[in-house]
Amino acid sequence: MATEILIKPIITEKSTKLSDKLNTYAFKVARTANKLEIKKAIKDMYNVEVADVSTAVIPAKAKVRQTKQGVARGLKPAYKKAYVTLNKGEVIDFYGNV
Repeated sequence: MATEILIKPIITEKSTKLSDKLNTYAFKVARTANKLEIKKAIKDMYNVEVADVSTAVIPAKAKVRQTKQGVARGLKPAYKKAYVTLNKGEVIDFYGNV
């Protein structure tokens, strides 16, 4: 169930700074998932207590490339992002098994 809701963690400079300063982690989640389902999935998968969940739907982006055949146009798909804030003292270690 949690694997259907949580697609993958977002590991960027911005999300790393958020996790260091505010104890907030970013995840790419299913478009149909609501905040309560995301909170339960994080709790089940990482065994942490979640304080808050914020979501944002990122719209599709148009992409254009120059190729030998001419201009190739396409779209990067839209997705839903969740910012999960944990209680004090809780940590998610993405690099623990590496």
